[in-house]
Amino acid sequence: MSHAAHSAPEEQPLLSMGFLFRTMTVIAVLAILTVAISVGGRWFGRHISLAGNTDSTAEIILTIGRDTVKFPENAIRFPSQRHEGAAERVDLYLAWPDMQGYNKANHLRFDDIAQSSGLIFLQITQSTMSRDMSGRLEPIYSHLLDGMPEPYRDGLTLHRLRADAGYGDEVLLTAPVKGGPDYVVRCILPSAPDKAASGDCQRDIKVGRDLSVLYRFSSSHLNDWEHIDAAIRTFVEARLVNHSQPSF
Repeated sequence: MSHAAHSAPEEQPLLSMGFLFRTMTVIAVLAILTVAISVGGRWFGRHISLAGNTDSTAEIILTIGRDTVKFPENAIRFPSQRHEGAAERVDLYLAWPDMQGYNKANHLRFDDIAQSSGLIFLQITQSTMSRDMSGRLEPIYSHLLDGMPEPYRDGLTLHRLRADAGYGDEVLLTAPVKGGPDYVVRCILPSAPDKAASGDCQRDIKVGRDLSVLYRFSSSHLNDWEHIDAAIRTFVEARLVNHSQPSF
């Protein structure tokens, strides 16, 4: 037998240099990813919590139809609408009852969906109808009612709408207003008070020369219906640049 046949097989190291190199590379990459996730996670978490909100109170001047208005940036709901010039509409959100936009003190009402019932949502456009919701009570809504009116609460009367009227589960709530037309609001009333949604009531009013202000609020605030209506009108009228009187 040859000398090579009797020689012991050459021993190989348990861990080759190539394997060690690959392992160290993987560990380094994982370390870098961990740092990146930590830093990025903090940035992403802040980005999610802001969710497009801003605490800037710089005023944005907008022309909507025949009216010019100015609103603070932190009250304008969508970032895409925070620029000056002509606009078809602007969407606002305000904390109730202080009627303030997003800021550090009230951020949870904007960031936490569980607290969003503390917000009022507004959509301001040029009027396409000659009458607001109160003005539509007699010529339109009165012909869509089903059954007898029922006393509700806080001075409100509940009217049910016909199933074929196209309003789904909504009901109409009305109340007399001294020296003015009846208050009218449409709501989807919850089965229990704790199931009220953030915008299950809606009403529209006319402001300025030709603005329609549609606003939504939680039915949990129906006890404040008169104060909310007055606060919405005051908020928008105070920010009219043209300072015009309503047109009828």
